[in-house]
Amino acid sequence: MFSFYLLISLNFICLTFAAKSADLITSLPGLSNFPSFKQYSGYLDATSTKHLHYWFVESQNNPATDPVVLWLNGGPGCSSLDGLLSENGPLHVNNDGETLYANPYSWNKIANVLYLESPAGVGYSYDDNNDVKTSDDEVSQHNYNALVDFFKKFPEFVKNPFFVSGESYGGIYLPTLSVRIMQGSFHINFKGMAVGNGMSSFSLNDESLVFFAYYHGLFGKVLWDRLGVDCCNGTITRENFFNPKVAEVFQYVYNCGLNEYALYLDCASVVPPCINATAQTNYLNKASVRQALHIKEGLPTWAVCSDAVGASYQRLYDDMYSQYHQLLKHPNFRILVYNGDTDMACNFLGDQWFVDGLKLTSTMSHRPWYVEGQVAGFAQQFGNLTYTTIRGAGHMVPQWAPSYAYSMFEKFVLDKPFTN
Repeated sequence: MFSFYLLISLNFICLTFAAKSADLITSLPGLSNFPSFKQYSGYLDATSTKHLHYWFVESQNNPATDPVVLWLNGGPGCSSLDGLLSENGPLHVNNDGETLYANPYSWNKIANVLYLESPAGVGYSYDDNNDVKTSDDEVSQHNYNALVDFFKKFPEFVKNPFFVSGESYGGIYLPTLSVRIMQGSFHINFKGMAVGNGMSSFSLNDESLVFFAYYHGLFGKVLWDRLGVDCCNGTITRENFFNPKVAEVFQYVYNCGLNEYALYLDCASVVPPCINATAQTNYLNKASVRQALHIKEGLPTWAVCSDAVGASYQRLYDDMYSQYHQLLKHPNFRILVYNGDTDMACNFLGDQWFVDGLKLTSTMSHRPWYVEGQVAGFAQQFGNLTYTTIRGAGHMVPQWAPSYAYSMFEKFVLDKPFTN
């Protein structure tokens, strides 16, 4: 009997090792000096028909003990490979779309980072039946299933501290996934969640954008006064703010040529608007790159965002208050909410109002924190939840403020104070 179970165990170990070995990246086009840390690319099963493409980079420090961090871009329908190749990954694409260079502020300097293209239909993730219609709850379940599949494929990491992170519609993806991890039967050493420029509340994001736009000089006092008369008896407040003239404000933000993701940067004429992913797109669609990443043959070309996924996506939640309150019941679970302060798509004020709405007790007052003597942002702490801005950054904080983002990430995952 002992020999039988030993044989079964050895067979499982061999199958796991073979599956992982098949995903090992051994070379990458356009990279002259291949890094010493291991990288893997392949597929994780979200269901029997949905297969999510992942790219996993081991830590440059000590992968055996360093945290494992999941990164999700938003959309819904946008690829996390954009996060890897232009934000916080170890390798970025040069403007030629042919070559790569090392990112000195890569988050894998201190963590193992898993980039997951989710949901099916995004990037190189696919469904056997080409069914890409999904919803918030389905995505959280599918991401959880893929995460379990990851730890079964890489069982050596299951005891490492685990964090989830991401941005934009990740403000929905991450809390819903985190609750599911907490409630799941598969044991994960789950330590925290970091949400960047997240969509935490649709109504607060819209209401706060009016204030953001006015106090950044995007429209004048005449319209501001008319807003006040129409909605608030002459004095503008956050309550009952919606009225027809708000549409005029949004015209200034979205339709006059501004970069809604980074107010003080020019807007490139690309799709999605102002987000130039041409280099990443050209690189990831090279046949040699697809082969190096073990991409399934016959899949369509890679795009930074999937129109099909976005158009059919079902949004189920107006805000994330319920999810945050559930997560905050766990005494040792850490939450970081951060915002680049020039973003208008998911502006800092809306997330600040969201955090205020949690009605938590402040344990550190609003104050600046520094990187190399410069103000990197302004942070406030509420027990295990930290809220911070990132000075001068837009929607993609690790791309536009890489040193500040790296310092923030280090403080969060290593549980260091933002200010002394």
